[in-house]
Amino acid sequence: MLYAAQAGVGEMQNSKVLIVDDSPTMRQLIVFALGRISGLQIDEASDGVAALKMLSAERYDLLLTDINMPIMDGLKLVSLVRNDPHYKSLPVVVITTEGAQMDRERALALGANEYVTKPIQTARIVEVTRHLLESLD
Repeated sequence: MLYAAQAGVGEMQNSKVLIVDDSPTMRQLIVFALGRISGLQIDEASDGVAALKMLSAERYDLLLTDINMPIMDGLKLVSLVRNDPHYKSLPVVVITTEGAQMDRERALALGANEYVTKPIQTARIVEVTRHLLESLD
């Protein structure tokens, strides 16, 4: 599903974001949060396998992924993305209920740029997204 954010906080013209979470409600919350940044195009995937298919067909500027998902979890997805020469530098944000320091360290060691715990705070998602997209310029 593709969304084009309208007016909002700041502008990220033509930036494409992929949200990966098995919960439609959580994806909707993240889409809503990112809707505050105008110019974003947002795609959604329900698991890591679907995300890999989308990554192979499209160019994305940012990946936000959950950890706990069926078929392929977010950590495996991060690992595969980091080992793909086309997406080695793609900024990755892990958004998860896993708040333990060990989980955070593992995600960052695999190559995640940011680690955000649920319940998500809209301002935090917007801040992390803007920071990572601005660093691409």
